[in-house]
Amino acid sequence: MNKSFKSVITLLLLTVVLAACGSNNSGTGTTSNASPESANNGEKVKLTAWAWNVNVGALNEAITAYQQDHPNVALEVQDIGRLDVYDKLSTGLAAGGAGLPDIVLVEDDRLQGYLDAFPKGFVNLSEKGFDAKLSEFPTFKQELTKKDGVSYAFPFDAGPTGVFYRTDLFEQAGVDASKIETWDDYLAAGKLIKEKTGAQLFPVDKFKDDATLRIMLNEQGAFYFDKDGKIDFNNPKYVKALETLKKFDEAGLIKDVNGWDGTVSATVDGTIASIAFGAWYTGTITDQAKDLSGKWGVFQVPAFEKGGNRAANLGGSSWALTSTSKNVDAAFSFMEYFSTSPDVQKVAMEKYGLFPSLTSVYNEDIFTTGVEFFSNQNIWMLFAQEMNAVPTPYYTKDYSVALDESVKAQSDVFNGKAAADALKEAAARLKDRTSREVNGG
Repeated sequence: MNKSFKSVITLLLLTVVLAACGSNNSGTGTTSNASPESANNGEKVKLTAWAWNVNVGALNEAITAYQQDHPNVALEVQDIGRLDVYDKLSTGLAAGGAGLPDIVLVEDDRLQGYLDAFPKGFVNLSEKGFDAKLSEFPTFKQELTKKDGVSYAFPFDAGPTGVFYRTDLFEQAGVDASKIETWDDYLAAGKLIKEKTGAQLFPVDKFKDDATLRIMLNEQGAFYFDKDGKIDFNNPKYVKALETLKKFDEAGLIKDVNGWDGTVSATVDGTIASIAFGAWYTGTITDQAKDLSGKWGVFQVPAFEKGGNRAANLGGSSWALTSTSKNVDAAFSFMEYFSTSPDVQKVAMEKYGLFPSLTSVYNEDIFTTGVEFFSNQNIWMLFAQEMNAVPTPYYTKDYSVALDESVKAQSDVFNGKAAADALKEAAARLKDRTSREVNGG
């Protein structure tokens, strides 16, 4: 992931040269366009999109519905793999937009990097009128798709977080999940669960990823960078999060896992009793642990103090239009339909497990009924109710470098270093690598 994303920054140097060559890259969508109206009058429009995995199916479902009123608009969705999308997008943008599709899927943690590196590479959606629809999305998703107050992407899926837990193991230990409100409560519950069942509390890929730490940061309204783009590793909230994570490790409650496969294995083999992750993890659990149906539940991520915020997000993506598209108007019309249609977003969730950012979908039946696999708990409403309370994380173009340094700091703490010291050292390294200012440094 990080290696691929670094190509964006490397290729930024090329854009300075290639921009002089020109490519009608105005960023306003003013290239010669075919509108959906002209298509209905007989002019056929074929849109192209780059995406991966389940997102491909969601887009194909949407175009089928869209064609009922726009029969001459076709869409070719190219499933070229997530990392290949980023490699090809970076190369195309650096070449002034050569070979790019009309529509491209970009994860939220990468979007700001592209907007910084290629400020004229994507269509200005504010100028196209999309801002009138933004109130239909949570604030954090709105802000993640903007640069300098301008919208450049259509909000799509999100990853509101929760703690997925084994109801049978909690019951065996006499732990009531509904009583867990804080990380201290969770720690006490974990000690009892391990004593009674032998299971550790949750998995962490200690030396390669900091997903749990990011959840802890986000719910506190902190992240790698502050809203001004300064390095925020020395933030007391960051120190508190890492110190809290270390407490769980010192109590023997964290299972060290290796990568995604290790995380999934620990989730389904009974060696851990819970895991904090995004809503999208429901699909992995139901697919990989079919024999555990009815033995899972979800509760909100614990707060750092009683009554504190328990909403956080992990993951999510948005759709952008490339400014060299010859079909900007048609692409905009389709993607506005795709992103703001409750019916379309409901299908994306029900069939493909993509949790919608569009808040009007939360009135649909799927959000008011229980899920059999999860002990008939209404888990989707639990996730939906978080969305408007999720603080905005500030990724910046240096997100991948900051992630690398955050993981190093986490590793240092698990190896015995004090959290404040590890973070201060990581902040200094990050400053050297990015030339950004450090808060509290």
